[in-house]
Amino acid sequence: MASTISVAQNQAYWIHTDQVKPSKQAEYEQVSKDFVEACKKHDLKGADWSVAHSNDGNYVSISPVENWAAFDKNPLAPLMEKMGEEKFRALFARFNECYDKHGDAIIYLNSDLSYMPNGLTTNTVGEDYRKWHYLYVTPRNSAKLRAKIKEIKDLYEKKGAKEHFRIYHSGFGNMDEYFLVSISAKDAQSYEKTSDETEALLGEEGKKLMNEMFVLLDRYESKTGKMRPDLGYVAKL
Repeated sequence: MASTISVAQNQAYWIHTDQVKPSKQAEYEQVSKDFVEACKKHDLKGADWSVAHSNDGNYVSISPVENWAAFDKNPLAPLMEKMGEEKFRALFARFNECYDKHGDAIIYLNSDLSYMPNGLTTNTVGEDYRKWHYLYVTPRNSAKLRAKIKEIKDLYEKKGAKEHFRIYHSGFGNMDEYFLVSISAKDAQSYEKTSDETEALLGEEGKKLMNEMFVLLDRYESKTGKMRPDLGYVAKL
């Protein structure tokens, strides 16, 4: 319960993940584009999302959650009404041909732990490449890990590091607890260059903090990917 309270003041995001079959990725992207076009054609309101494609084949739709009341309504109901139920269901039947597994969860963007000196934002224009570090933790070490991430952020600030990051914390719908470090870059080469420069800048103090952080983890995973603006949707005001 303490974990839930501590993130309540941070922005929540509804994460929907489609585990797309390797042979169906082109088809999935075409259906996604047709879906976005239908939303634009019928001027769907109150349903904004961005899409990330990770190197493991997952397509992740990310929608900000304004409040818990948002879960009481179906944001796509107006689209089905305008399209007609038959066309609407046919569109989603095409989606279902592309994967056997998909699911939903909530994560929270943690402003206190994130390091973006120019202002906290998820919309990093010109930097669609992503590096994601998943820091899995058991409940007994959660508070310790949070404190250690804060120490690392403080060192970034003190040194004026050019590598910026956002920290997300898992919410309901996730069996395992984790902190997610999301780093934006122009491309893989830019990420590697900035990462190497940051490591050198932080020096031995940085290595020490990182080692202390990894001791607290239950396990660690990393993924790469990119944002796909062509598959996302922003409702017109």
